[in-house]
Amino acid sequence: MTNNDIDTVFSFNEEFCDHLEYHLCRTFENSGDKEFYGFWCDGISHHPETDQMLERKNVNDTRRIETTGWMGKSGQDAYQVTIKFGKHSLRRYAKGSSLIDCLPSEESMDWIDIDTTHHLISIELK
Repeated sequence: MTNNDIDTVFSFNEEFCDHLEYHLCRTFENSGDKEFYGFWCDGISHHPETDQMLERKNVNDTRRIETTGWMGKSGQDAYQVTIKFGKHSLRRYAKGSSLIDCLPSEESMDWIDIDTTHHLISIELK
C-alpha cells in the first residue's frame, strides 16, 4: 500500500464497521419481513482479505470492498459482505472521509441484497 493510500484506509475502519453492524440490526428489525424476524448482525470485519482491496485506485476501479460479516438468527453465521460504493461514498473514500453518513435509511432494505441460503450480502452505499 502506498503512502497516498494510507489515509483512505481510515474511511473503511472499525468505527464504520461497528456503525454498519448496528445499522443493519435496526434495518432488519424495521423490515417487517418474517424472514428477518430475529435476524441480526454480530459484526463486520474491517479487514478485507487483502490490503490491496482498500487501495484508493482499486476502490475507484471496482467500486467495492469485500469482507466478512457475522449475521443470522444466531448472529454467528459467516457471510461474504460486498460493500458497493455509490458516487457520494466513492468521493468520501477518495478523500479519506468518514463513510457513516453514506449509509441509506434503516427504514428500507432497498440498499441491501441478501441471500440467506448462500450467506451473501451486498450493501449499497450512497
